[in-house]
Amino acid sequence: MEHLYYLVAQLPSFSVTDDSSAKLPLTTEYYKDLCSRFMSAESSRIAAGLTLEPPLEQETTGSAFLDAWYTKERNLRLALAQLRALKMKKEAKNLPLTSDGEVIQAARTATGMDSPLSAEQFLNQYRMALLDKIAPLDIFSADAVYCYGLKLMLAERMKKFNRDEGLASYHKIYDEILGEKK
Repeated sequence: MEHLYYLVAQLPSFSVTDDSSAKLPLTTEYYKDLCSRFMSAESSRIAAGLTLEPPLEQETTGSAFLDAWYTKERNLRLALAQLRALKMKKEAKNLPLTSDGEVIQAARTATGMDSPLSAEQFLNQYRMALLDKIAPLDIFSADAVYCYGLKLMLAERMKKFNRDEGLASYHKIYDEILGEKK
């Protein structure tokens, strides 16, 4: 039996910013633990399997909201891969083409940015806006709980980005490619 009212009441609100010093009110692990206690076995299984990286082949999840999210995210990743291959003058073999204009425009904007950090921040904000756009209206539904979990996972991912660490890693990789190990 599902107790979604109890579950949703325990999920604290949070805002997503690029400020890596701001602490999130809970972790993905704790979120999934709450889901296992208050959702049905099937809904809890779906919540435990939430991911920011949808499978390449479209699969049904049992949730119309998640199916829509995974389709958009899959199309975004395919569009990014195609544009990056085009930039590097490589052939994008075995990649299905996407015809979602909104996703293609977001991918073009991201690949046109000078800074990889700026591109990632833009993509994360695009993903958050997309989740807001397709979020279910019933906040006490399983789909709303899944939406919360995806937003939490995106927020955690955003918190991992650090400009100085990213720049140091970039220089290390760049030097290794050029054979200038220090």
